[in-house]
Amino acid sequence: MTAVESRPAGVIGTSTGQRPFAARVMAFVALTKPRIIELLLITTVPVMFLAAGGVPDLWLVLTTVVGGYLSAGGANALNMYIDRDIDALMHRTEQRPLVTGMVSPREGLIFGIALSVVSTVWFAVLVNMLSAALSLAAILFYVFVYTLGLKRRTAQNIVWGGIAGCMPVFIGWSAVTNSVSWAALVLFLVIFLWTPPHYWPLSMKVKDDYERVGVPMLPVVAGNLVVARQIVIYSWAMVIVSLALWWPLGETSWLYPVAAVLLGAMWLKEAHGLYSRAKAGVSGAKLKEMRLFHWSITYLSLLFVVVAVDPFLH
Repeated sequence: MTAVESRPAGVIGTSTGQRPFAARVMAFVALTKPRIIELLLITTVPVMFLAAGGVPDLWLVLTTVVGGYLSAGGANALNMYIDRDIDALMHRTEQRPLVTGMVSPREGLIFGIALSVVSTVWFAVLVNMLSAALSLAAILFYVFVYTLGLKRRTAQNIVWGGIAGCMPVFIGWSAVTNSVSWAALVLFLVIFLWTPPHYWPLSMKVKDDYERVGVPMLPVVAGNLVVARQIVIYSWAMVIVSLALWWPLGETSWLYPVAAVLLGAMWLKEAHGLYSRAKAGVSGAKLKEMRLFHWSITYLSLLFVVVAVDPFLH
């Protein structure tokens, strides 16, 4: 990777030592991508309720959540360190701490490695070795397979790179049971199939950014109709797989399949709406691709809330 160390126009200041302490702290927090981690934790804690068949040990939940934040935060910081060259050229990322100079590349690298090491030790000591191994695997996959291997080389980057974002399901389940089950695998696959139709609408919105830096996100190398068709295919697969937790596995009460069908129907309505607009040749703001992006976050959050509540009815 060739790093672009210069800052975009309008960014003032070069010395990290001149920055206010509070601003520096917030810059390091920003390196962890806390908004993304919120979504990861939403998929961790409900799985712990399902694995426990009710309320899991609250200390275990706390230690798993903290470990998950440290793990994902370390991976995200390393991702920003590696991608700082293209982040400086993309409007969506030009204010990230390593681009503005609020955090130096060396500090970002050390911070990311430190969080990754601490999170692995944290899981090993306070949770169990299986969770520690899964956490470390997620970090290594996100950094080496996705960021370094796939992101700049293939339009399937987000498909396979999304595996790292599925790992919190296995981590949450293994934290409670010290094992991985078919139920955990189903939820893993739900998130795996959710990730492309979640991220591709955003990529459609900012495809000029990705095109500028040579990252071959699917909307860059294919037209809107092709992307929308892929979104519909993944959406149907996701909804169908989500029902496997109810049948044939029988891990839920009546609540989960009802919620999964209703939420899935709303998702499919949005996905097919996007496909219809793309098929009609609509572009720009009228494509309304961000409607599906925002709904996808709501869908996943509500589905996993139901996963947490359902054990009390089963």
